Order: sequence, then structure tokens, then C-alpha cells
Amino acid sequence: MRLVTYQSENGSRIAGVNAQGQLVDLNQADSTLPTCMKTLLAGGEKLLSQTADAINKGTGIDSSQVKLLAPIPNPQKVMCIGLNYADHAKESGVEPPEEPVLFNKFPTAVAAHEEDVILPSVSTQVDYEAELVVVIGKTCKQVSETDASSYVAGYCTGHDVSARDWQLNKPGKQWLSGKTFDGFAPYGPYLVTSDEVGDPGNLKVQLRLNGETMQDSTTQQLIFGIPELVSYLSQICTLLPGDIIFTGTPPGVGMARKPPVFLKPGDVCEVEIEKLGTLRNRFVAEERI
Repeated sequence: MRLVTYQSENGSRIAGVNAQGQLVDLNQADSTLPTCMKTLLAGGEKLLSQTADAINKGTGIDSSQVKLLAPIPNPQKVMCIGLNYADHAKESGVEPPEEPVLFNKFPTAVAAHEEDVILPSVSTQVDYEAELVVVIGKTCKQVSETDASSYVAGYCTGHDVSARDWQLNKPGKQWLSGKTFDGFAPYGPYLVTSDEVGDPGNLKVQLRLNGETMQDSTTQQLIFGIPELVSYLSQICTLLPGDIIFTGTPPGVGMARKPPVFLKPGDVCEVEIEKLGTLRNRFVAEERI
């Protein structure tokens, strides 16, 4: 299934995409279904089965007439993995890590498909990074790699926007500050459920900047696969339904190019991941308050 969160006159609601490519409001099709994606995921297989039925029987609405939000607009945790593609580690001139490299973004970094992303006036080195995003579906603590996949609800296309000057040139290399400016975690447009994706370790990943392909790889290059990441993170903290994990970026980032390529006002980035769809965002200059 492909699921979305959208803005209605009565607040945010969730919908599924039917066979005709139209959105079906789940609660309108089945009043026992919630209007919040996190609540839907927490309901487990029973609610997901009802969701599939609701999509099939519900009345479709034209998706071009609604504003999409991020699939989970308010995740409790936005967890991220650095240097997780073998080919990206090579272009960065570093040895592949022996354990996952972790950082996080604040929920205020979340942005939606087609939402403008503000380039902060305090940074001159904002970079692009295409990423596969994992969405947790069940409460998850100290799970094994063998069981980890059963805790994943689905996947999204994501973009880990990064202010390299704040990430790398501050005392102690402040990954958090460079990664968590408002709007620096666009993802969507869909949450595609795990059963529809199949093997997340074999998906094509591309990023286009103003139509030019800048990143082109596959998740086969992941150093730490999805089950290993979920298991590892669950040893540290309890993962909850709706938590999201950005899993790392392939090579071709702007920082590694000669000369470097950093984002400027008017640039448009499209991140496309096989089976998950295309995430599109325009970058605009910040207006100082």
C-alpha cells in the first residue's frame, strides 16, 4: 500500500492510493480507522488489513487538489546514519565504519514533498543527500537482526539536507547543528508498506539537481543493512511507531565534487528511489526577521 498524510479543512488526515492513482481518505471510507498515521501504525496488522479494504472500496479524490504533508508530520524521533554507503565512504576519503555512525535531526526539520526548503542565511555550504527512510511500525526494544524487519512498517524517499560549514567547521564537528536546520529532513510523498517494497537492500537511488543526475547508486551499497540498523538502534532506545530512520547517502554529494556544488536559491532537487516514488523540493533564500 501507498499511504499519505494530507492537509484538509479539518486538519491533517491520512489516505491511501487506489489502483487509479487517486487518494482515498481512510476514515471517510471506514469510520473505525484513525486520521493519524502514527495511530494507524500502532494498530498493527488488524488496522492495516482494514486500511487495504478501505482503499479498495472508498471514493477517490484527485491528489492534485490536496496538499500533501510528510507521511508522519510529527515523528518523535528522526534518527540518521552517516557514512553508510561503501561508495560514499570511498569518495569521502574515510574507511568504512565498523559500527553505524549515528546522529539525529529534530522534528522541526521535517518537510513534505513539494514544500519549499529554506536555505539558512548563516550557511553558505548547504548540500544534498538522497536517502532511503525507514518507518518503524511497532514498539521496538532490543530486537535481534532476525526479527528486526517485522518492526518496519514501510519506507519513504528522503533527503538529508546538510549545512557542511556547520557540520564540519565548528568546534568538535557539530553534526547535529549542520543537519537539523528547519526543513532539512524532507521525506515522502508516500509511505510504502514493507510488503510492497520487498527487499530494501536492492533499490535504485538517484538525486537530480535542476534535472541533472548527481547521485546514482543502489541500496546494495549499504554497509549496514536495514535489519542491522533497526536492531542496533533498538539497543540504545525504544523505537516507537512513526519513528523514522534516514539510512545514509550514496556518492555524488556536492561537498565531494571538484569544484564543490552547494545549493542556491531557486535550485530544485528530486530524489527518486525505486518503488517509493519521487520527492521534489525547491530551495529558497531565508528572509531575515
